[in-house]
Amino acid sequence: MGSAAKIAGGPTESVFQPEWSPDGVLYFVSDRTNWWNLYRWSPSQSEIEPVCPKAAEFGLPQWVFDMTTYGFESAESLICTYVENGVQHLARLHTKTLQLSEIATPYSAIGGLKVAPGYAVFIGGSTTRPSAIVRFDLQPGETQELRRSSSLEIDSGYISVPEPIEFPTENGLTAYAFYYAPKNQDYIAPADERPPLLVKSHGGPTAATSANFNPSIQYWTSRGIAVLDVNYGGSTGYGRAYRERLKKQWGIVDIDDCVNGAKYLVEQGLVDSNRLCIDGGSAGGYTTLAALTFRDVFRAGASYYGVSDLEALARDTHKFESRYLDGLIGQYPEELPIYQQRSPIHHADQLNCPLIFFQGDEDKIVPPNQAEMMVEILRQKGLPVAYVLFTGEQHGFRKAENIKRALDGELYFYARVFGFQLADTIEPLLIENLPA
Repeated sequence: MGSAAKIAGGPTESVFQPEWSPDGVLYFVSDRTNWWNLYRWSPSQSEIEPVCPKAAEFGLPQWVFDMTTYGFESAESLICTYVENGVQHLARLHTKTLQLSEIATPYSAIGGLKVAPGYAVFIGGSTTRPSAIVRFDLQPGETQELRRSSSLEIDSGYISVPEPIEFPTENGLTAYAFYYAPKNQDYIAPADERPPLLVKSHGGPTAATSANFNPSIQYWTSRGIAVLDVNYGGSTGYGRAYRERLKKQWGIVDIDDCVNGAKYLVEQGLVDSNRLCIDGGSAGGYTTLAALTFRDVFRAGASYYGVSDLEALARDTHKFESRYLDGLIGQYPEELPIYQQRSPIHHADQLNCPLIFFQGDEDKIVPPNQAEMMVEILRQKGLPVAYVLFTGEQHGFRKAENIKRALDGELYFYARVFGFQLADTIEPLLIENLPA
């Protein structure tokens, strides 16, 4: 039995998917130069060799097992995926010449890549159609969709294609997002009117949103509402330094980036500054509540099972994320004052705009009382507030009727708050403190 030796990895280096090639060379992905890039090592050489230096991400955050972003077609041909400017690409790396050649596909999101001689299989998502399990024959370059996640077909006249944007944010930095302009082939807005904007803050919070087709975003754009899907500082896909912007800064950097993304679109003349909204689920719900509490830019918002009390989250969350907040906020309970300082529940007196809450009654990660305490504060302040509690739902809604009701309910809420007329007939919901 041979002795163990450390090749790479450590507190300042994230290593992903170590794998032996057919000719006995160890390949792996490392972010030692900021970006998750491909490297290799063999017993016959003393140094690690970079095989594809590139300002792109060949790796993923390791939250689940058996994730893959590359595989070997042969000893000389490595098939891989990488994310560049938020968009995923498929490519072939020639292991002898180290030449990287992009492989054209109709997909902007590629996951679960598995490679065999002559073909690759992956989950492919595009900007205009639901994702599918795809077999890609590498020599003719032909795709075969083995199974689509949905049979849904939507006319392109109703689909808004996302535009990757980069915008200025705090400390002279830039942040990233996908902008979806309103689109509905049956309607044209007046030339002098700008649409409302819904800013979406993803969960995680160190996850990322993608340009993959998302029916819930198209729901808004087909109804005349622009959407900005923000990859705030801390999101995956833009290098290690970008991910680490959120270190000890959750509740600051994410809010700044959502606010500055909205301001950027206002300055570009694309949206109405008086009808800016924000929503998000889980960690995105926390960013939503914090943005509405600690900033004065958005005029309304929706929290989906969002965190209002960070201390409660640190104390009661499940084992897998039990120390997650140490890196995002600070050590708990040693740095309890920071948790309290950034918790919307302790500063709800600063809230001054309408809010709607959607919650599952069986949520163990963010229990209903976190939403209910916020609802009561808004109720006592006389601010328009609505609360929708779904029976049998947990952390994230699973039932189609509840997902639809939440979307319709959020749209109904904004229509009543901003005073615009709905084209669809939507079942009303109770909004307290709403002026006639």
